Amino acid sequence: MVSPEVFMQIFTLLTGVAYVILEIRQKNLMWAVGVVTGIAAMWVFFRQGLYASFGLNTYYLFVSFWGLWQWSRTKRLAKDALPTEDEGGDVICLRHITPNVLAVSVLLAVAGTVALSLLMERFENPMSWLDSSVAVLSALATWWLGRSYLEQWYVWIAADCVSVILCISQGLWWMVVMYVFYTVAAAYGLVHWKMHGKYVD
Repeated sequence: MVSPEVFMQIFTLLTGVAYVILEIRQKNLMWAVGVVTGIAAMWVFFRQGLYASFGLNTYYLFVSFWGLWQWSRTKRLAKDALPTEDEGGDVICLRHITPNVLAVSVLLAVAGTVALSLLMERFENPMSWLDSSVAVLSALATWWLGRSYLEQWYVWIAADCVSVILCISQGLWWMVVMYVFYTVAAAYGLVHWKMHGKYVD
């Protein structure tokens, strides 16, 4: 019989795969699937004492509503910015990332990783630095995803690679499979968005 821990890892894997496919296609349904995946992952990481990753998935729950609103807003911009023939189909609506956003993001990522890792050490997190870096990078990538920045895929690739290492260290083998898939999917997503992306601002 499958243990609850293994079942939840497999469930998270399956919903996570659906999430990434919808993300690559830039479909609004992705945000709803993200809520389900986030809840399942919260359970898995809390049971392992990986509290930064638990907190990250709590963040996913709330940011999903904001992300849906952002994507709807970007789609409305696309109707004005893109030719009629580009409004449907597989066109990915992109927004330019500004130097100020990039600079602030890097500063917050470094400061956030240091601060969170120190906090996680107080909670006796077994992998405080890796767990914290995954949480901060993923939070940043999700924010950039909501803003439809192409560059979010680079951050996801980095976060997913660290997540593979983190899950291997904790023996979360189904989660390892998920994050390996995420890494490959992020690389594909980067190529797909470059090929089909149209800037709307």
